[in-house]
Amino acid sequence: LWAPDLKGRVTLLSEMRDTVGLIMLAQGTDVSKPFDKTAMERGFDEVRRRIADGYVRRVRGNSYIEDFKSGNAVAGFAWSGDIFSLRSDLGTQDWQFVMPESGGILWSDTALIPVTTPHRANAERLLDYYYDPAVAAQVAAYVNYICPVQGAQAAMEKIDPALATSPFIFPTADYLATYAKEFRALSPTEDADYSATWAKVVGN
Repeated sequence: LWAPDLKGRVTLLSEMRDTVGLIMLAQGTDVSKPFDKTAMERGFDEVRRRIADGYVRRVRGNSYIEDFKSGNAVAGFAWSGDIFSLRSDLGTQDWQFVMPESGGILWSDTALIPVTTPHRANAERLLDYYYDPAVAAQVAAYVNYICPVQGAQAAMEKIDPALATSPFIFPTADYLATYAKEFRALSPTEDADYSATWAKVVGN
């Protein structure tokens, strides 16, 4: 990522756990296990240095994909599904998602139903719909993110056999054990401290 010919054309994600987490993994820190402030600071220092040295064009949220589309950035930390969507949008295979040898950060979106909702049954029916394996396979084929629904892989074989074997949609237990790390839960004090530092690192 820090090759000389990429200087000034690299983007990093504005999400602290994703960007600093990836760097910490590369530095030898297992972010899924207890680590101290010193390890976190090493990650912050690497981001500071790469920004100061001019390697990083921007630190952005979801809008980083626009820099890829425009050609202003040609590499960076990215969410896997975004790269597959980018390839589809541009009609090219030029963009590739590569999992670092040191591992990647595993995250998830969660559907929640508020306890005070007056239409709980409707919400449950909607969730049931998306957890139908055939529907889940269609969603996964579109977004190209890990699918949590049992039976969706078999359904995907009917839609796109190649996607049914993609480790980015249906990773094996061995693949997850080798490459995927969940950033450990931070205490409220750690979260406040590290988030404040991160805001300064990225210039907010």
